Amino acid sequence: MSTFEILMPKMGESVEEATITKWFVKEGDTVEEDQVLLEIATDKVDSEIPSPVAGVVKEIRFPVDSLVPVGKSVAIIELEGTSSSTTSSKPDKAEAVGSVEVKSTAPTVQSGNNEVDDYKQSDRFYSPLVKSIAKNENISLSELDKISGTGKDGRVTKDDVLTYLQQRKGGATEKQVASAPLAAPVTSKASESIKQPVKAPEVKSVDGDTVVEMDRMRKIIADHMVMSKQVSPHVTSIVEADVTNLVLWRDRNKEAFQKKYGEKLTFMPVFTQAVARALRDYPGINASVNGDSIIIRKNVNVGIAVALPSGNLIVPVVKQADQKNLVGLASDINRLAELARNNKLSPDDIQGGTFTITNFGSFRNIIGTPIINQPQVAILATGSIEKKPAVVETPTGDVIAIRHKMYLSLSYDHRIVDGALGGFFLRKVADYLEEWELNQDI
Repeated sequence: MSTFEILMPKMGESVEEATITKWFVKEGDTVEEDQVLLEIATDKVDSEIPSPVAGVVKEIRFPVDSLVPVGKSVAIIELEGTSSSTTSSKPDKAEAVGSVEVKSTAPTVQSGNNEVDDYKQSDRFYSPLVKSIAKNENISLSELDKISGTGKDGRVTKDDVLTYLQQRKGGATEKQVASAPLAAPVTSKASESIKQPVKAPEVKSVDGDTVVEMDRMRKIIADHMVMSKQVSPHVTSIVEADVTNLVLWRDRNKEAFQKKYGEKLTFMPVFTQAVARALRDYPGINASVNGDSIIIRKNVNVGIAVALPSGNLIVPVVKQADQKNLVGLASDINRLAELARNNKLSPDDIQGGTFTITNFGSFRNIIGTPIINQPQVAILATGSIEKKPAVVETPTGDVIAIRHKMYLSLSYDHRIVDGALGGFFLRKVADYLEEWELNQDI
């Protein structure tokens, strides 16, 4: 009989596992394509996972509250029309088993899609996902049959096809590509040592203490923060910016801005605009580390840390922030913040961030040293804006005046960001804020 394995989907670059919070089906249930099978949760977002195929739930492999690694099989679906009651008593050459990594925001692949029927003449079994990729990338049946499979019983997986495409693009012949083993990930000795678990000291409560169990999100956030400090040697640089013109401009225009665009004008869209421009000026900050390689990100996707009513944090992402004007940034930030506070963010809303801003000023804190949001290499903290006496240069000499000042602090990964790069970037963000034109239009 033919079956499909439902795999735990990857919900983001830094997410390696998720918790099953609810099953909507049980073993023996008949399901349709796109019918929701289960609900999963990470430290960033909750998501419902649909079935990519129609059939009968043959096996559920993990109960509710299980913490399951990404890529692990969580259920098996017996495809429609292939159950033992409807198939011939004569066994097939081999039991065909497919696996699909379900993405809750991606279109599902239908097993009967005409686009993949060209591959039905093969003696090998290919999942609908593999067939769809092959069709879209113009991989012929003869090419597909030559790819060495790493799946069960030599089955060709999605990763096998993607590896083949990368090697083919590099100029390797079909024979070389088909016979080449998958490359093992390269890890340095330093990264190996990082993986060693750190044992925290045992702490006992005494009479009168109140013991509160961490909720699921807080546990995962705690693990993520500890991992970040172990992976990245953190350095923090700080500058003070004079944002008097920005404050006066916002005071003058916030009501007109909301009336004209229907959006509340906070300081965060301006901070985000300044950061996005500085990331284009210094792309080494818009990066990630993979082993001994540095990945300079093409897109500038700025994450904005949002405090939730539960006390936890979540980081929705403003995509292509450098390509948006102030109105577009304000609209995106307000929308994502509202979705976050109402637990309505989609997986796509929290994926793909290349840099993060956290606003300590919203709690009236003047400065902070934030922890890097892996796999990014830097995070900016914005402090509270306060009135201060300051020396101001004028054509007739220096004077002391009341100015609006704030601290900006940048924590960065000292493996690849040196003090000069971190300092230049941070100073550039401050320059963009200080150079704000008081009379510019909204």
